[in-house]
Amino acid sequence: MVAMTHVDAATASDRSTTARWVMVALSVALVAISIASLFVGATGLSPLGVIGDLVAGRPVDLRAQVVIFDIRLPRLSLGLLVGAALAVSGVVMQGLFRNPLADPGLVGVSAGAGLGAILAIVLGGLLPPAVGTAMGYSLVPIAAFVGGWLSVIALYSISTRGGHTSVATMLLAGIALAALVSALSGIMIYLADDAQLRTLTFWGLGSLAGATWSKVLAAAPLMLVGIFGAPLLARGLNGLALGEPAARHMGIDVQILKRFAILLVSAAVGAAVAVSGGIGFVGIVVPHLLRLSTGPDHRYLLINAALLGAIILILADMVARVIVAPAELPIGIVMAIIGGPFFLWILLRRRGLLEM
Repeated sequence: MVAMTHVDAATASDRSTTARWVMVALSVALVAISIASLFVGATGLSPLGVIGDLVAGRPVDLRAQVVIFDIRLPRLSLGLLVGAALAVSGVVMQGLFRNPLADPGLVGVSAGAGLGAILAIVLGGLLPPAVGTAMGYSLVPIAAFVGGWLSVIALYSISTRGGHTSVATMLLAGIALAALVSALSGIMIYLADDAQLRTLTFWGLGSLAGATWSKVLAAAPLMLVGIFGAPLLARGLNGLALGEPAARHMGIDVQILKRFAILLVSAAVGAAVAVSGGIGFVGIVVPHLLRLSTGPDHRYLLINAALLGAIILILADMVARVIVAPAELPIGIVMAIIGGPFFLWILLRRRGLLEM
């Protein structure tokens, strides 16, 4: 038994060391990819020329300044936040449900946000002109965020009884709620006209093309709360992996853990879906990749997930910008093309290692 304990401790130490090195590598890769993304696109800007002007203190070409600082930099910022938020939310959901197939969509945030956006697109014209003009392009993101929050409140109310939140009830209620929301969304889509259908289609496919500094500033606080708040749950999620009774014996307040986990995920995913539309696979593929390479310790898993999620989404956005240039492919399609086969490959090659 003692020998086994030493082996377990040595294995845990090795995985911790690997996780730290992965964290360093991902940080370096994220910086490099972020810089590269500022110069990738259909405009043909010269990176060396722009960098040379900045270093020499010369004024940057007006066209390059607009493209980089007003279009690509807010797009990069939004991509970093959305990718990190979706990946971290995936880790939290899988840890909370103790199921490696769990996804942020299980809590109904994505479905509720989708319904909110659809209602805004289809029924937005019924608002008073003054209200519609004042809200402008913010109407759809605001409606999506409100829809996501309302779904979470409904789900939490259903699954909580006597001060205790049942994860099993939450899972089943989330499935039922998603079905109901999908039906309501279908009714709205049926009532939409051709122009609205086109808008709904592109919003549902997901994109960072509409990124502006106002969107970044509006959504960033909520996504940052989820990204930086999730690591505070690491000890609780590690204990929960052993089961709720074991977690309670370790001094973990499981009910508070569930409550904060749901709040953080709903804030992060609701804000992400509101500004980027439907982008899948980040919240389920990233945690799997990291568990296979660095283990299930949430102290490192959550931080590495934020880094890798941001990297994957930025890379997908770069591909979306150039693959059909000068047009642009929705990033949701790119993620599905890359994430679907890759996830199947993981399942086929490493089925025996997918236990949490």
